[in-house]
Amino acid sequence: MGGVENSEPPLKRVKVPSGDLKNLVDEASHIVPVSSSLGDSMARPPCSQGAEETVGMKGVIKKQEFVKIITRALYSLGYVRTGALLEEESGIPLHSTAVALLLDQVRGEKWEESLVTLHKIGLSDEIMVKRASFLLLEQKFFDLLKEENLMAALDTLRNEIVPLSVDVGRVRELASCIICPSQCMALRISSQDGTDANSRSRFKEKLEKLLPAAVMIPERRLEHLVEQALDVQRDACVFHNTLDSEFSLYVDHQCGRNQIPSHTLQILQAHKDEVWFLQFSHNGKYLASASKDHITVVWEVKESDLVLLKHTLTGHQNPVLTITWSPDDSQLLTCGVEEVVRRWDVNTGECLHVYEKAGVGLISCGWFPDGKGIVCGMKDKSICLWDLDGRELECWKGQRTLNISDMAITDDGKRIISICRENAILLLDREAKFERLIEEEQVITSFSLSEDNKFLLVNLMNQELHLWSIEGDIKVVAHYRGHRRTRFLIRSCFGGFEQAFIASGSEDSQVYIWHRDTGKLLLTLPGHSGAVNCVSWNPMDPRMLASASDDRTIRIWGLDGLKRKGHYSNGNGIT
Repeated sequence: MGGVENSEPPLKRVKVPSGDLKNLVDEASHIVPVSSSLGDSMARPPCSQGAEETVGMKGVIKKQEFVKIITRALYSLGYVRTGALLEEESGIPLHSTAVALLLDQVRGEKWEESLVTLHKIGLSDEIMVKRASFLLLEQKFFDLLKEENLMAALDTLRNEIVPLSVDVGRVRELASCIICPSQCMALRISSQDGTDANSRSRFKEKLEKLLPAAVMIPERRLEHLVEQALDVQRDACVFHNTLDSEFSLYVDHQCGRNQIPSHTLQILQAHKDEVWFLQFSHNGKYLASASKDHITVVWEVKESDLVLLKHTLTGHQNPVLTITWSPDDSQLLTCGVEEVVRRWDVNTGECLHVYEKAGVGLISCGWFPDGKGIVCGMKDKSICLWDLDGRELECWKGQRTLNISDMAITDDGKRIISICRENAILLLDREAKFERLIEEEQVITSFSLSEDNKFLLVNLMNQELHLWSIEGDIKVVAHYRGHRRTRFLIRSCFGGFEQAFIASGSEDSQVYIWHRDTGKLLLTLPGHSGAVNCVSWNPMDPRMLASASDDRTIRIWGLDGLKRKGHYSNGNGIT
């Protein structure tokens, strides 16, 4: 019989008595689909004499399982001789005699013999046996068709596969192969795609997944256990802020607070008045800052983590309230207080366009996800969408935004998020024309959208931060307290590795950092001499944080080991 192959010769179209085929399909239609969870199914355990031998200090790891998993890992890594030697030396075979024989018969494509052996393994779950038998008989069916032995294939389908009462849909597909050989090719390729060797490997994987782990240890089980252990260690590490590539199996993982950016690396001094806003670009290569002095500064982050002035952008007649980067970081929007929105070329520093509406000041701005348009919050509390040339595409009038307002657009472009009332945030679905609200008991001062668009960090007048889940049921999932806010607009942000931390400015001149999941306050960073209005965490470097203050400076925070001797910048570099 032919084996499990990827590329068979074209099958000829063969006529079959129509009555036989009709009867076969009728029989298949009476199959009752089997629904059963196989995850908990186990083989019938052998009789045990006394307690099993264990390894490890806690006595919970069974030696036999431990050795088998190591053996399985050795074979998976290609160390065949070493795996065989471990089986011999330990006296613990990877598979029972029956399972080893089954695998050998599968490799030799001896489907009849493998069916007999399958029933000798001692599986207690009848459904599992039927599903495994179905898989083996399906291969027998394909091989008979390949040999153009149509009547034998029909007999296998009718008298062996159909009586199993497994997967009626698949039975109908197999029946169609008898009429249309090309359909058979498509079915077999889809289930066993790849080269001939890959096809056999994929078939073996399917069989392994059907059988309980006690009978056939899953592929890469050891790697899975180690990864689980590393995940547990990472989740338990409240200061975790390192890449997964820095994990080691030699020691238990534990980050210290020195992994959080808490030391001043640079003090940037290019503004002549209070710095109200700052934000890193998506690629982490630039930082833009906005000030009460009507100026926006674009800074460049060098490979050495040195931050240098790139452009000073002038033109606004009022203080610059917000900044937002284009999706590709090639352009920048700046919004003056109740004034205009300007679009800039980041490379040249040139102003490309000025967006304004007669008699109505602009108060917030954001980008379309494709970078081909912008959205703005207006003084008249409406939200307008414009193309890059300033043509109005859409406008939502009414109570859609406030005079001091943040704005965000989800990455799919479907939802616009804006503060619409003092204690409410609007989630506007553009496609469904549907609005939902986040309502707080306190006055909302600002918000920040998480990188995955699933959470909203909301700053409140009562000196609290609330983390809202905006997927499915809208609800508060965490609270953060400790910072000071009595008079000014203070902004916060997500940050660190996988955005595991929350950072915020504060009127007491410090930066506050909490653990996102637990809400525990981890660090306060002193250094500024005025209120810290805004913070931004570098999205590409979890160990770089920036803060903007009323003291007219920007501080770049990093790890202690990166601290430089000279760390003051007058706008032209390090002095």
